[in-house]
Amino acid sequence: MTISVFDLFSIGIGPSSSHTVGPMRAAGMFVDELSARNVVDQVVDVRVDLYGSLAATGGGHGTMPAILLGLEGYRPDTIETDEMERRLAVIRAEGKIRLGGRIVLALTESDIALHPTQQLDRHPNAMTVTATSADGGVLYRETYFSVGGGFVLTEQAMAASPESTSETAAFTSAAELLALTDRERISISDAMMAQESTTRTEAEVRQRLLHIRDVMVACATNGMSRDGCLPGNLRVRRRAKDWFVRLNAEDPQRDPAFTEDWVNLVALAVNEENASGGRVVTAPTNGAAGIIPAVLHYALHYTAAGKADPDDATVRFLLTAGAIGSLYKERASISGAEVGCQGEVGSAASMAAGGLAEILGGTTQQVENAAEIAMEHSLGLTCDPIGGLVQIPCIERNAISAGKAINAARMALRGDGTHRVSLDQVIETMRATGMDMSSKYKETSTGGLAVTVNVVEC
Repeated sequence: MTISVFDLFSIGIGPSSSHTVGPMRAAGMFVDELSARNVVDQVVDVRVDLYGSLAATGGGHGTMPAILLGLEGYRPDTIETDEMERRLAVIRAEGKIRLGGRIVLALTESDIALHPTQQLDRHPNAMTVTATSADGGVLYRETYFSVGGGFVLTEQAMAASPESTSETAAFTSAAELLALTDRERISISDAMMAQESTTRTEAEVRQRLLHIRDVMVACATNGMSRDGCLPGNLRVRRRAKDWFVRLNAEDPQRDPAFTEDWVNLVALAVNEENASGGRVVTAPTNGAAGIIPAVLHYALHYTAAGKADPDDATVRFLLTAGAIGSLYKERASISGAEVGCQGEVGSAASMAAGGLAEILGGTTQQVENAAEIAMEHSLGLTCDPIGGLVQIPCIERNAISAGKAINAARMALRGDGTHRVSLDQVIETMRATGMDMSSKYKETSTGGLAVTVNVVEC
């Protein structure tokens, strides 16, 4: 079935959609189920076990504090950064949480059990939460899988057979999407708007997409206003503020000669903000959150359609990107822990390339070609964050991939839409490549740059 654009572009907190946003949501789901069973008041202890990638890099991704906040009832789409920091300071000082916001339990980040070498069968990002009563009985236990982009599934949901295509599912492959647009003589953004309009009005879709754009812009603006070092023992210096000051001075009239510099800056600013735990839009993940805002910046400031009607261009860009992202989510994966960084940065570059191609006036075949080019040249990208932090190589990789997306769109527009490798074929190749990739290159920080570069503990 077609994934909603609002599931792919969701508002949350950094630094990771799969390791921060997903675990917080899972913990919240656990508390909701306790409430539904009317047993919250009987809970005297909660145990949390993390497996695989969640355990291996959870320390650098903010997984443990996110879980504690989720157990207290906070949600990644509504919690403010300042509120999060204040509440975590209290939890750390007291060594206690308030389950569901009211039941005081002794639970700290160090109490969460880590099993980095033990991977559950269905996905490398797994966590089990168990609530017990005073007599030692298990009130409720559930295993959750954070499958990328903030999506969370229970063990039962993971084991269920995939849903068959319903009549309301517009497309499940690029071939079906192209056939639909050809048959109805509509654009890819029109096709996605029709799909979204089955659950809300077109005006509501537009309003929500423009809000998502505004959050993306605010994230970039915040990133350009902060200096100092990012959290963690890498002591990575923020660069976006200095770049912004220099670019403003060098390019006050927004000369097209500086286009690439501004695109790089937006990507850099968003990912520095994400790395510091700020508010960010998954696009389709936090680790790749800077690419689509950066390419959207290009579309709105350096294309005729974007300058003529920024709101319409935004809506069309995000709908097209969302349609392409839906294919990656359904047919492969957007989880770095499952298929490496090709599933995060590669998917985002493909989505952005397709969105830009439509804004540039491309046909549906050229849009599909742009998306295919961007992923074809992202195949094999590993996820090897140094120190388990979403900083190196993640931040610069977003800027590089934003440029790749723009180049892919412009290349596609030079052709007539015909090409040898289809988007469906490259998505399948990405999935297969990810399955073949060694686990040490899939968000475990046990291979690549993560072990080549020495990290000095503070």
